[in-house]
Amino acid sequence: MKSIYLDANATTPLCDAAWEAMKPAWVDHYGNPASAHHLGRRARQLLESAREQIAADLDADPEEVIFTSGATEANNLALFGQLGQDNAGTVIAAPIEHPCVLEPLQQLARQGLRIDWLPVTATGFVEHSAVMARCTEQTRLITLMLANHETGAIQPVRHVAKTRPGSIAIHCDAAQAVGKIPVRFHDLGVTSLSVSAHKFAGPKGIGLLLLRRGWRLQPRFFGGHQQQGFRPGTEAVALALGLAAALRTACQNLEQTRIRLVEMSRRLFTQLQARAAPVLLNGPDLDSTQRLPGTLNLSFPGCRSDLLLVRLDLAGVACSAGAACSSGSFLPSPGLRAMGLAEERLNSALRFSLGPQLSPAEIDEAAERICQCVLALRAARGASSQA
Repeated sequence: MKSIYLDANATTPLCDAAWEAMKPAWVDHYGNPASAHHLGRRARQLLESAREQIAADLDADPEEVIFTSGATEANNLALFGQLGQDNAGTVIAAPIEHPCVLEPLQQLARQGLRIDWLPVTATGFVEHSAVMARCTEQTRLITLMLANHETGAIQPVRHVAKTRPGSIAIHCDAAQAVGKIPVRFHDLGVTSLSVSAHKFAGPKGIGLLLLRRGWRLQPRFFGGHQQQGFRPGTEAVALALGLAAALRTACQNLEQTRIRLVEMSRRLFTQLQARAAPVLLNGPDLDSTQRLPGTLNLSFPGCRSDLLLVRLDLAGVACSAGAACSSGSFLPSPGLRAMGLAEERLNSALRFSLGPQLSPAEIDEAAERICQCVLALRAARGASSQA
């Protein structure tokens, strides 16, 4: 039985362009980019070329690009680095953020920083007015993701950034957005932004933090001069080249990919509703322009999400009960709970995130397998309740 991969928000297969870009750096240009000899200079040249290309694709300056191991490190660097050791004041945040933002915030709260949690609408949005109402003289930073990893809701980051008091830093976790929707760093107006390569068919193990010129960070690591001292250590040249190539490919195909993912999402949802009702969509309406293409968070009343997830895995369908970083737990999603979902809806929710490599035939087969699993679980529950 062929596996059908519906978990693209967790990770994506490596694209050919990234693989081809990385191979020379692994084999021929293996020098340390900090070395003064010719092999080191060639590695440095390749690294800076990748940095310039990435900056151009994300509307940033090359010196604003800081390579990291991924979005988790980038988010930690942005939050701890911009807030420093002084834990006075307030951070404004939403409970729909990814765990790699929520958990650093919880750590900062234990150290004395106050977190002002934002309300979330029933469709998964943070409202601009709610953010502005919480900005005070004590506010030091706002953190607001660009696109939610569970529901696909695209947040009003640009509006918040353009209208906030200028003294307040604003960090944006854009890991789910980059490569799927247009992301322009300078136009967004944020002070920092995180990216992860493996979310858009790049290699695992590399991401980046964009830090607006003029803003400073206290480094989390020490022991080297690399990357202005913000993130010392030998840079992974091959991975940087893979990130740059995957990003360029994704940006060149944004509209084509968007159309394909919107069509496939509707195809899957329509079939599930017709054959396994009730099926409830969590998050923005399918027709909303403020949703990430390819992300479907669905509740199947009558089915526990953990049991359904296992059945689907056995049926060859890979999906998720939430963020991959927290998927070891089957507790209800904090983000969905913040939306005010009823317990039955909350406890029966799964995320299906589609990649452009899927064919219509695979979507139809996935719908068939999902429907069979849902109906079987409901039947088993009904039989159990009658026993």
